[in-house]
Amino acid sequence: MTALETLLPAPLDLRGYRAGAPQRAGALTMVPIWGPERPGIVPPRSGLKLERVVGYGQVELLNGAREGVAIVPLHIGYIQDAAQNHALCSAALMGAGQTRRFDDACCVQAGQGGYLEGRDQWFFVLPVELRAKALELRGHHDYAKLWPDISKLNAACGLPSRGHLEQILSRKRATLTQFQSRLELLPGQLGALFFVGDRFAGLELAPDPVYFAEVWMALVCFAYGVAAWRAEPERPPAAPYDAGSLAELRAELARDRAARQAEVASWLPAPAGDVRLVEEERYLDLRLSTVTGDGLAGQVVVEHGRPVYASLFASR
Repeated sequence: MTALETLLPAPLDLRGYRAGAPQRAGALTMVPIWGPERPGIVPPRSGLKLERVVGYGQVELLNGAREGVAIVPLHIGYIQDAAQNHALCSAALMGAGQTRRFDDACCVQAGQGGYLEGRDQWFFVLPVELRAKALELRGHHDYAKLWPDISKLNAACGLPSRGHLEQILSRKRATLTQFQSRLELLPGQLGALFFVGDRFAGLELAPDPVYFAEVWMALVCFAYGVAAWRAEPERPPAAPYDAGSLAELRAELARDRAARQAEVASWLPAPAGDVRLVEEERYLDLRLSTVTGDGLAGQVVVEHGRPVYASLFASR
């Protein structure tokens, strides 16, 4: 598949992947991806649980499944009332039943006391505007490390310049969640390309459709929805078709669809050049690596040369 070959570092085996017709909601364009499934990976909502926050910047997660490896999504975060919300700086691999503490998590709510607990919680993925910095800061034990960038993002959104990400994720949730209903998650879909305006924003691949469905809202509403909301264009009135029959209408629709696909394909960045792939950890035959360079960053999980999970985004 040309799009993946452009974005993913060589030499990964990308046979069997294919892209579908682009969908657009305001400034956000999503291109669905289908491909080979890797069964047995624990999905993030039904299998992965936040156990507790041990101290600020220290988060414990549990793979609650009796069998199966959990892939912790890159930049997952948790929100809970009256507690200090946290996000992780890296993806991770966790065995069945394993509890793991992440000591390099970042608080995303300056000045809020209280620790997250394993109760009424919902998760998000950091907005793409923050993801390059969060990835860069993995391994740094400073719970306030993302507050300056959160403050800048809030200011860019016309909100008070504070290190409080909930100003966007919680208070603008009704606006952001509209992207979930305006874009359709399709049967069997296990990945997507995201564009904001005419610029590449990110590539997300999951092991299977169940995993992708569970992370879908966090991606479309929060990881990429924030940037799309900020860039939401004025919508010009739709031009009527000149078709005089059903056959002519179908032909015009087909031409529009082909033109749209060609336009979106032109938005893909040039093939990756100086891209570095550094292995971070492994579990059985799964390898988690960080991708950096050439305006692209993120992480991938590979098994026997085939991608199992990927979260890559524009880093500038």
